[in-house]
Amino acid sequence: MKPTLLILAAGMGSRYGGLKQLDGVGPNGETIMDYSVYDAIRAGFGKIVFVIRKHFRADFEANVVSKYSDKIEVELVEQELDKLPAGFTLNPEREKPWGTGHATLMAAQAITTPFVVINADDFYGAASFQALADFLTAQDGQKGKFCMVGFNLDKTLSESGEVSRGICSTDANNYLTTVEEHHHVKETNGTITGVGMDGQEKALDNSAYASMNMWGFTPDVFQRGEELFIDFLKENANEPKKEFYIPYIVNTTIQEGSATVKVLNTPDKWFGVTYKEDRPMVVNKLKELSEAGEYPSPLFG
Repeated sequence: MKPTLLILAAGMGSRYGGLKQLDGVGPNGETIMDYSVYDAIRAGFGKIVFVIRKHFRADFEANVVSKYSDKIEVELVEQELDKLPAGFTLNPEREKPWGTGHATLMAAQAITTPFVVINADDFYGAASFQALADFLTAQDGQKGKFCMVGFNLDKTLSESGEVSRGICSTDANNYLTTVEEHHHVKETNGTITGVGMDGQEKALDNSAYASMNMWGFTPDVFQRGEELFIDFLKENANEPKKEFYIPYIVNTTIQEGSATVKVLNTPDKWFGVTYKEDRPMVVNKLKELSEAGEYPSPLFG
């Protein structure tokens, strides 16, 4: 059973200043998503599902899907603010998306195999995709056997500004015990700080595992995620800035004993475009990888 890759591409990249998912940063105009798709194909994935917004679907189909259609099965699903469970209506004051948890739920009808969730604008590396594919394949579809790739926090920061990161705690066998979303994460004079869910700023361990939204799930996560989203809406439907994150689903399933999450190591280094100032660094890194022979150029011939 080949796993599916779910790419969250609905964000407009407001801090970056444009639709960064379609920005050509590779030596031949490749997007970061192109490298993720390439790595997934060679790791043995059988399908790609993109979560997008309706208003740029035509551009996405023309500029992205057309490159992969003869290489792997591709499906698009749409995330919109008003796509809510029955009984809930959209607060007209809400402009902010509902978050990564909601985006993942949009793909429930498109995915029937174990699957990996990633961000569209993050580079994760070939070994990371292979580790996830190997783990999910070995579990043979067992419910609740989740996984994630952990990157050391100090290797995931941007020199251009603050970021948000899920900070992970693990047990002695490298199973996730908790993941807490932190905002305003930055390094100052060698010390990394961030604001946790309690609203307090605190110092963070430089070598702590950071979740870069590279998760491995089995399809049963959709049902539990939908139930948790309904609970979230009961409390927050009229809060215009509250978001429903994947880590909330993960934490809940761990705590109730319905899932385990293996944290997988990777030799790869994460990088991505959070701010427009990050772009030259990403361009240089992809050029170096191409020149080293780790990727063909052009990527898809």
